[in-house]
Amino acid sequence: MNHPNIVKLKEVVRENDFLYFVFEYMDCNLYQLMKDRAKLFSESEVRNWCFQVFQGLAYIHRRGYFHRDLKPENLLVSQDIIKIADFGLAREINSQPPFTEYVSTRWYRAPEILLQSPIYGPAVDMWAMGAIMAELFSLRPLFPGSSEADEIYKICSVIGTPSKREWAQGLQLASAINYQFPQIAGVDLALLIPSASEDAISLITSLCSWDPCKRPTAVDALQHPFFQSCFYVPPSLRTKTAVAKTPPAVMRGALEQKCDKWSFGSLPNPKPSSNFSTVTSKVPINTGVQRRLDMNYQEPMGSDKSLKGSVNQQPKYRPPVRNVPMVGSGVTTRAISDAAEKLANVSIGSGRGRPTKQPVFKPMKAGGWHGQHDLFHGRSQELLPGRSYSRKVAG
Repeated sequence: MNHPNIVKLKEVVRENDFLYFVFEYMDCNLYQLMKDRAKLFSESEVRNWCFQVFQGLAYIHRRGYFHRDLKPENLLVSQDIIKIADFGLAREINSQPPFTEYVSTRWYRAPEILLQSPIYGPAVDMWAMGAIMAELFSLRPLFPGSSEADEIYKICSVIGTPSKREWAQGLQLASAINYQFPQIAGVDLALLIPSASEDAISLITSLCSWDPCKRPTAVDALQHPFFQSCFYVPPSLRTKTAVAKTPPAVMRGALEQKCDKWSFGSLPNPKPSSNFSTVTSKVPINTGVQRRLDMNYQEPMGSDKSLKGSVNQQPKYRPPVRNVPMVGSGVTTRAISDAAEKLANVSIGSGRGRPTKQPVFKPMKAGGWHGQHDLFHGRSQELLPGRSYSRKVAG
């Protein structure tokens, strides 16, 4: 796959029956940036990253695959560019079930997988992106479960227990493994993520829907009002009434799931467009971030049977300008005399002068972040018995 937001595979080398995959170099991953962050990211930074990831996901899903292991550790960052990596658990959308039970890190695992559904699809990637978005705003995981049962409990604590109307199939999956959902009302995401705007909360809420059919696709997510500022509108087309409207539709119909698609409202311009633009962050990035990530993957779901029987501003567009030398009064007199002297020495028919070539200036690159802070010590390690852990979630 060839996309600006998917890590590029440069070469595959076979040596002594081992395959070595050579990828393009990226500075660090998103988890490292969050772990070393001293203060919250701005919403423009979160918007920039998520917009790029959704573009990559739209491309992956359109090509007939879904990732199945999205998490901050698998999103690589260099300056203001982010790319999806680690396709070791990717699966074809049209592949036949049953699918693998264990996929993705538990904190970003969709509820249909937690309930051991034999069939799932690209919607599991959208659930993971909802959890990642919330984590980018708060610098804390949204659903930090210590087991499959505790993971579902954490989800219910945030978005509430699913009803038959919300997710009838989920209740059937729970009944098939003798699991009963804990009866919890849930909380308002705006209280857990106070730094997020209303549009950001709206998108995260839709992404973290119990029913996978109610989650937006990657293309739908790109059309959400949260990404309105990511679409550049030429000044000649801007009107006073267009400021409050939603962005134009992007690639509508490119992805269709077997269930009814989520939508947030009518769009002013249904004309599809396949060209996405990215937002350049104004915050500098420390390209020298090189930290070693000690991460241990959780145990596969197949070995965890704890579920059964459990009760419980985009920057303003600046056109390029040419460097025009400033001419002073003294310089003007000297330039005129030099020109007169050259014209006096010119002989007719001696040849045509060659036009001088204008110099081409390369665009400058932006810088990255400063400040390091460890907020994620022990993030990827399994919780050990005999130790006390708080049930505090994001916020």
